[in-house]
Amino acid sequence: MRILVVEDNLTLAEGLCAVLKGNGYAVDAVHDGLSAEAALRTQSYDLAVLDLNLPEMDGLELLRTLRARQSNTAVIILTARGALDDRVKGLDLGADDYLTKPFDVSELEARIRVLLRRQAGLRGSQVSFGPVLLDLNTRTASFEGKPLDIPARELSVLETLMLKAGKVVAKEAIIQSLSAFDDDLSTNAVEQYASRLRKRLAPLGLTVRTARGLGYYLDKVGAGG
Repeated sequence: MRILVVEDNLTLAEGLCAVLKGNGYAVDAVHDGLSAEAALRTQSYDLAVLDLNLPEMDGLELLRTLRARQSNTAVIILTARGALDDRVKGLDLGADDYLTKPFDVSELEARIRVLLRRQAGLRGSQVSFGPVLLDLNTRTASFEGKPLDIPARELSVLETLMLKAGKVVAKEAIIQSLSAFDDDLSTNAVEQYASRLRKRLAPLGLTVRTARGLGYYLDKVGAGG
């Protein structure tokens, strides 16, 4: 899953990016409202962590612009502006959550997990496909209760496919979910991750099938072509 951090305090932005990347998310950071507006208009994000006191364009104006485009990107406002009027205005403009500074990192992480689950249409933190269970909170996979050792990038591909189970996921969508601004991820790399994941899932009775010219989808071994 991909997150945009919009924060003009460079030290805080760097710290947030480090924490979120450590949790397995693809993360980009921008430091003013106009750059954020451009990023949100041209890239696909599951969630934005948005400061309000931004140069170039205020965070509330950015949020208004985002929702005017009918964007479904989840937004959690993270700001020092804790007045009731600001909180009400932010939520009324379409923010999904509002957290004031100073804040506890663990609380921010929990709120992000809640919003991402909501984006995926999940009530709980676990999603399954056949005998494989994926815990979105801990970002761990298991088979019949036993943990699976899957490298981070392949696990992210598995997560993307499991959250879209029953649907074909385009290679471009997988790239978007895995890569940040500073990554150079090609379709060939995605093909390699999918191939490696296919080999890991085969003994579990699952496979990653290719929809030629479209993308990939999860299936049970022997269930499809």
